[in-house]
Amino acid sequence: MGANLNVPSQVPSNRQSSNAARLKPRRTGQIKRLPMASSTAFKIPSDVSPAFPCLLRLYKQQRINTLLQVEHDFVERISATTFFRQNSRQKSDEIAHLRGQTQTIAVVQEIVDDEHLVVRKSINTSIYTKALSIVDRDLLVPNAQVYLLEDAHKDIVVGVLVNDEDPAVSMMRVREKPKDTYADVGGQDEAIQELRETIQLPLTNPEAFTDLGIEPPRSCILHGPSGTGKSLLARACANETSATFLKMAGSELIQKYAGEGPRLVRELFRCARACQPCIVFIDEVDAVGQKRYDADSGGEREIQRTMLELLNQLDGFERSEGVKVIMATNLIEALDSALIRAGRIDRKIYVGLPDLVARRQIFAIHTRKMMLDSDVNVDDVLNCKEDLSGADIKAITLEAGLLALRNRRMRVCMDDFHRARDRILYKKVEASTDLYT
Repeated sequence: MGANLNVPSQVPSNRQSSNAARLKPRRTGQIKRLPMASSTAFKIPSDVSPAFPCLLRLYKQQRINTLLQVEHDFVERISATTFFRQNSRQKSDEIAHLRGQTQTIAVVQEIVDDEHLVVRKSINTSIYTKALSIVDRDLLVPNAQVYLLEDAHKDIVVGVLVNDEDPAVSMMRVREKPKDTYADVGGQDEAIQELRETIQLPLTNPEAFTDLGIEPPRSCILHGPSGTGKSLLARACANETSATFLKMAGSELIQKYAGEGPRLVRELFRCARACQPCIVFIDEVDAVGQKRYDADSGGEREIQRTMLELLNQLDGFERSEGVKVIMATNLIEALDSALIRAGRIDRKIYVGLPDLVARRQIFAIHTRKMMLDSDVNVDDVLNCKEDLSGADIKAITLEAGLLALRNRRMRVCMDDFHRARDRILYKKVEASTDLYT
């Protein structure tokens, strides 16, 4: 009656539950959904610094700069070691031994393949040769200058001339800035204003032409009698603009061999485009720019070909806004009409003989450092019937100073100027070829 009865538990055992789960049919077509996260879970924390992408880029660039500086210091320390210097010297000696004694410089005409090319040794000589493996193939391009080694009567390319600027063009470049200014030019205010508008303003303020909607001028020609200051104006313009100044005479374009004159013109403008802003000044352009006619000799035909190349460079496809051309001549009526037409020469600036007021300015410029006596009358010196140029006035002041030195005086008197004027004007008017026979 009071005995304990074993009542079976209502909770199934582990084995029974696993069997039940295995026998339970699996439902398909339903995806278990996860609980939705709050909207704040995907927000960037507010304490992240910096909060602007530009600052992140700045810090990244600063980190890269620091790593590059560490690498630079490491390379400098390695290069300063004895082993590195000896190894570098040994490799340089091996390359120099392979190159040998270079003999000539040639110009690449055509690249055949990776090893062979056609070069021009002289004016009428082209050869088919190969290049050594030490030659940088990226520098082997047409018109590049290369070194040739004459090995067993066979020319081999052993190097590339990196600075392939023509020596004749390199000599034309004025290394030092011209010291002449517009203050040294007297009596040519109108010419100075026109030159500033044509050459100086497009180089210093090109936005003015863009806003106005016009194309800036590229070239001008200074014409007028001799000794009026055309070359002085060009040097003063180069001083005001701080541009590279290439100066050459027209006679320098006349070369002995055929094709050298046009090539020199191309090299001149190529150098000007490479170092722009640049001013190219061609003095005495009538030497190559005279009117064309039926030439009989080869030299005259070569001069005409040189002028045609000059026309092409002035108004060709390779035009640059940073290159300005100034020409000067005292015989503009002898120039070819194609050279001075509108489009090639944008402005013709006349530099004439000075009047009495301009003569006083020129006289004051050349005598500002001289010790003059109190009896010197400027109008008496300059008021003469002959047309005096600026060069004549400068010659008179120089001759008067030399006469004062001859008499051991440190001041120039009026008699010195009278004698100097008579001597200079006599040489100008009466001089002829029979004086030298």
